[in-house]
Amino acid sequence: MEGRALPDPADAPRARGLPLSGLPRYAAFAAILSAAGLPIYIHAPRFYVDSYGVTLAQLSVALFALRLIDVVQDPLLGRLAEMTRARRAAMVAGAGSIMAVSMVALFAVPPLLPPVWWFALSLAGLFTSFSFLTICFYAQGVTKAEDLGSAHVRLAAWRETGALAGVCVAAILPTALAFTGAPFALYAGIFVIAVLVAITLMAPEWRATGTEAPSTGLRAILRDGPARWLLAVALLNATPVAVTSTLFLFFVIDRLEAPGMEGPLLLLFFVSAAASAPLWGRIAQSQGPRRTLMAAMVLAIVTFAFALTLGAGDVAAFAVICVASGAAMGADLTLLPALFARRMATIAPSGADGFGLWAFVTKLTLAFAAIALFPALEAAGLNTGGESPDAALTLLTLLYAGLPLALKAAALAALALAPISDERQETRHA
Repeated sequence: MEGRALPDPADAPRARGLPLSGLPRYAAFAAILSAAGLPIYIHAPRFYVDSYGVTLAQLSVALFALRLIDVVQDPLLGRLAEMTRARRAAMVAGAGSIMAVSMVALFAVPPLLPPVWWFALSLAGLFTSFSFLTICFYAQGVTKAEDLGSAHVRLAAWRETGALAGVCVAAILPTALAFTGAPFALYAGIFVIAVLVAITLMAPEWRATGTEAPSTGLRAILRDGPARWLLAVALLNATPVAVTSTLFLFFVIDRLEAPGMEGPLLLLFFVSAAASAPLWGRIAQSQGPRRTLMAAMVLAIVTFAFALTLGAGDVAAFAVICVASGAAMGADLTLLPALFARRMATIAPSGADGFGLWAFVTKLTLAFAAIALFPALEAAGLNTGGESPDAALTLLTLLYAGLPLALKAAALAALALAPISDERQETRHA
């Protein structure tokens, strides 16, 4: 790796004796962010199809437009986070309020406009605030990890375990609240309370934000070879998650013909990811983050290959796939951001511009999923929840499992070729 070596004290005896130093706050805040992220991609499209009769084609156009806005604005939000870091506590409180109000509008308020427009407006507020908070949060993590002695993997394990725990709750809560008759409205209300609690808990960390680190800027980050490679890996590696999360409910209901099982299977996937994140962190301490992440990518490729063989009624086999693929995602979410954060600590210590770019490349995958998947399935004749032709179901399987398999293989190759050295060796020789 270019620049100075960045030892991770999670590997060193002195780090094992470090106090928690506020890391549970990072886990709690990550849980709230995750509750506004991945589950919304999963629940919201289906909710608007079933509740308001929005078509897949309408959703595709709306999601693609939102994703384009989201992609373009992320570097700008990174710049805003950089410029306002001295007032980050206030900025976070404001963005958190917008995120909470947008969640209520999305799920708890009957559309005041045509449903697809209300869907788009609510998601625009939700994802803009979510993106800004995520950039601030990950940038703050660079400072926090350096304060703990470059403990990026250690912090990432706390952060991503909390995030995945939040996803587990958010994924299953609407199903658990189904008996009330208004599960998504209640979900939105619980989310508002949780946002207030998380912002309050995290307030001391924002106040501790360092302002002495110079602003590096986007050009310096993009000129750095290892940073560019890691951004490319992130792009390739995030696309399979975008594809599978977008199509998960459709695959379970229409391909496996298992309506009612989507909630338990989704929970199984995220519980596996949450349980695996600390384990991947410990393995990375002895084997190095890159080598560990590559092993997890191989596991993901194997699970996608088995998913290609599934058909109606193969729920038990898919449950096993959910466990294995969830475990693989636990490594993705923990180790790849930690590798990027280590690089930012060398070339862009304040972190906000770097994670603005990180958000930008990962959001590109969601734009692709929005514009490409639903129209293709609709053109093939997929009748969600009803009878669909074999060709449509075959296409659903290929999109859900075959496309992610190819993309994950490309990500594995890119990571293997990336010009970053073995972090475990850096630690040993530090």
